[in-house]
Amino acid sequence: MSDAPEGGITRTGSRPATARRTGTGAGAVSAGAVSASAAAVPAPASAAVPAPAAVPAHIPAAAPVPVPAGVPGAVPAPAGVLPGAGESRPETAAPDAEKSRNTYRSMPDAERSALWRQRLHEAEAGLTGLLASLGNEVHLTDWFALQSELFADLPDPRTAPAREWQRVFFRDQALMERFLVARYGEDVLADWARANAEVHRQVEPDRGRGAADPVHRIARQAELYGSDYEFDDTNGPESAAVTITHCAIWDYREQARRNGVRLTLASPCTYCTEALGSNIRAKGYLPVHQLRTGPTGHGCRWEATADTGCPGASPETSLTDELQEP
Repeated sequence: MSDAPEGGITRTGSRPATARRTGTGAGAVSAGAVSASAAAVPAPASAAVPAPAAVPAHIPAAAPVPVPAGVPGAVPAPAGVLPGAGESRPETAAPDAEKSRNTYRSMPDAERSALWRQRLHEAEAGLTGLLASLGNEVHLTDWFALQSELFADLPDPRTAPAREWQRVFFRDQALMERFLVARYGEDVLADWARANAEVHRQVEPDRGRGAADPVHRIARQAELYGSDYEFDDTNGPESAAVTITHCAIWDYREQARRNGVRLTLASPCTYCTEALGSNIRAKGYLPVHQLRTGPTGHGCRWEATADTGCPGASPETSLTDELQEP
């Protein structure tokens, strides 16, 4: 139930893993060099050019015809602009956009805030449902006290930047993890993930992309932390995949720890893999994931495929052993 739809986007390139800091672009030309070269080229002889015939007002202007790359005189289109950029309807990217990197880098701040709020709603509502299923095992006074902490200082949705909603979500996620693990053990996190996924199934819009829908939700969540990711080829609506080459959740956790946030789990992957896999299944697809470590840091790969209903098909395949990349 996101209160801001997934907007149109402008694709940007991936940030190099070896330099997550800003560098200078190549190909810069000094003003002096431009002036010198301009002076060296003689002005063309003037020639009379007849004015174009007037076009009646009722005839619309013809759209420019794209010129194939490599043809002399071809003018390239603006780089990385997807159809419908800036609109609120689901994006209809060209097929090769599935190979793009950091597709949601230009996600507007309001959309980021809305996704943080939706994620908080999924987590809290899922935990409420899980506790209700436990019956008399729940200490209601403890649960009420936790809820008061979760919603103690919510940012103003009209003026607060997305980073404020990020702070609240991360703090509340840590509080809910600690509440559950302290009372029921770490194994209960899988039950919580499934309960959250049921809420996710109801509130996350279907955008008509098949298996790409849950995969793009993973990418949007990764973007909230500033992770690096890239989409793989898809086989129509039946299969989609995304690889997170640098998971910035690890970076944010360490920053939060230094700022005094108490972390219950040694690794964010403990709960995150349960949550993402449950969300994919809740949308009707089979998840496969693999954790990775390498020069770019921690990462993972996620695939969502259609459930063909074949006998003996596994409901989930999880390659949870970390792949050591060269």
